[in-house]
Amino acid sequence: MTVLSRNSAFTRVTALAGLRPVHAAFAWLHGNPKTIMDWQAELVAIPAPPFGEQKRGEWLAERFREAGLNNVETDAVGNVFGTLPATHLPSESSGPLVVLSAHIDTVFPSETPLKIERDGERLAAPGACDNGAGLAGLLAIATAIVQARVELAAPLVIMANVGEEGEGDLRGVRHLYKKSARAERIAAHIVLDGAGASAAVTQALGSIRYLLTIKGPGGHSFTDAGAVNPIVALATALSVLASTKVPNEPRTTLNIGTIQGGTSVNTIPESAQAAIDFRSTDIAQLVRMEVALHRAAEDAVAHWNAVADGLANGRRARLSFEITKIGDRPAAALPEDAPLLASLRAVDRHLGLRTDLRLGSTDANIPLSLGVPALSMGAGGDGGGAHTLAEWFSAKDREVGLRRVLLLTLATLEWAAEQ
Repeated sequence: MTVLSRNSAFTRVTALAGLRPVHAAFAWLHGNPKTIMDWQAELVAIPAPPFGEQKRGEWLAERFREAGLNNVETDAVGNVFGTLPATHLPSESSGPLVVLSAHIDTVFPSETPLKIERDGERLAAPGACDNGAGLAGLLAIATAIVQARVELAAPLVIMANVGEEGEGDLRGVRHLYKKSARAERIAAHIVLDGAGASAAVTQALGSIRYLLTIKGPGGHSFTDAGAVNPIVALATALSVLASTKVPNEPRTTLNIGTIQGGTSVNTIPESAQAAIDFRSTDIAQLVRMEVALHRAAEDAVAHWNAVADGLANGRRARLSFEITKIGDRPAAALPEDAPLLASLRAVDRHLGLRTDLRLGSTDANIPLSLGVPALSMGAGGDGGGAHTLAEWFSAKDREVGLRRVLLLTLATLEWAAEQ
């Protein structure tokens, strides 16, 4: 792998920024803020709940074609792809490529009212920022490159992917790296997620999510009194789990997100379940928390089965439990000497921006865990209220964020072409 010094990275970025076609791309970004906001308003009006991204994917595929991307296609899980070929390489070239992606999905269920409010540079709607901003930025970068006829040193794959949020569990990007013929060619991966023009997620926060289910015989609250109760056992297990000590360093957290179970107030439930989230920068801590969950569930079930066995009525129906993994996001980090990071710092130096490196859980988790240089960054502008009905985005200063994305993408393509 070619290593870039800070000086050589800055020299490359400065040279790229001085090219006439790159200036033309900057000019397109400067001259088309309304077009970019129109895209953003249109796409956020299309529901894209977890596992229900098809309609928005179809809209994006049509925009990819209009932008002039080659080989627009949708894969088996709903990821939408388009390609910008390397300028001086044959189309059948099998060399390194770079992926620029943004996730399609939102956290909102399909029945969520999508009230869109637009006032000048401000857009308010569920998903307006996460990830309306990233998708609009993706379209803007691709269109600017085509319109300005910017020469690319290596192929650039534009990807709008499904399944980043919640129980989507990064399934879109996971599918790319597990199933796509492109996977072995990916030299670097840049993710656009939300707003901003200074932060970049370079350390992938690991998370593992489980569904704990406890089952029993159920029954009537009076005539079957004394029967083992899954809700009571679940509460016991969760109470013990919640008291598990977690370290501040490496930062580790646990959260009990949802609880379900029961039929009515006068019914002994047949089952109860809870969704549990563990997060850490250290995979060993995630393993420790998994052990704690199993121990808490096993001990709680054994305790209440023993209580029921000792009752005078001699009820023998027993509780059982099951733990199902419903999410697994690997922990990883972009090395400090990675050329991608050197290029980011050079771009920020050129644009007079502060490089703010952060920890987060994004689509970049997957490539980073596989040793592929990757990071997640905002697509400019500002936003707030993420994952709420009051979410908003402001396009003020979006242009500098998009310039940042464009320069980093072009510098990364040049580096990839040298590999």
